[in-house]
Amino acid sequence: MSLPLILLSNDDGYRSRGLSVLAQALAKRAEVVVCAPEVEQSASSHALSLHRPLRLYSHGDAIYSVDGTPADCVYVALHAAERVLPRKPDLVVSGLNHGVNLGDDVFYSGTVAAAREAALKGLPALAVSAALGADQDAAAQVCAAIALAMIQERFDRAVLLNVNFPRGTAWEMLGTRLGRRVYEDGVEFRKDPRGREYLWIGGPGVEHREAPGSDTEAFDQGKVGVTPLVLDLWGRGQQADAERVVQSVAAAPSA
Repeated sequence: MSLPLILLSNDDGYRSRGLSVLAQALAKRAEVVVCAPEVEQSASSHALSLHRPLRLYSHGDAIYSVDGTPADCVYVALHAAERVLPRKPDLVVSGLNHGVNLGDDVFYSGTVAAAREAALKGLPALAVSAALGADQDAAAQVCAAIALAMIQERFDRAVLLNVNFPRGTAWEMLGTRLGRRVYEDGVEFRKDPRGREYLWIGGPGVEHREAPGSDTEAFDQGKVGVTPLVLDLWGRGQQADAERVVQSVAAAPSA
């Protein structure tokens, strides 16, 4: 009986240690094919490179890289016929990311986007991230166990899970919801050595807002949060707001 097939990607680049240790852990239980960015693509979210050509590189041992975003890598792997994957994967895993992706981070994360691209294509997918100070080898073993459990569940729909490891070497695991991870905002303007202006966006601080049962709460307690993410962004609770806007426009006098 053939081993399950896992497509592995990330946003740190195909040379990253987190991806390497996770590939080794997964390879004990599955056939693993890596297709990851050529260089780091952190915070690239779900961008696809539609206005420039991409290049696919083979590095041997079922390791490929694409000079594009994490979403590009998964898209290419899934649609390149047998150039990358020998068959449809049983699971797509993204990680092990260097740094966590908690709460609001999921909107910006390239790690989550790689997994989400697979889920959008109807495949079960897993995004995994680890804090600085987390034992990556231990986290990779837990990730492999989660991946195997997802494959064994044989989901009849796209299931997307986001997992984060705090500092440490062993963890309790909880099913969680998204919390609130709020960054200090700002734009800092500077001058380069030739007097031309440039800028950095984003501030150095971050805080977790109180949210019982959330991934941020689990992380602050030293626990691993396993959070299901949805692909349907329709705001059911705000449908009435949209209807009121439509009615207001319809009732307004013509210009």
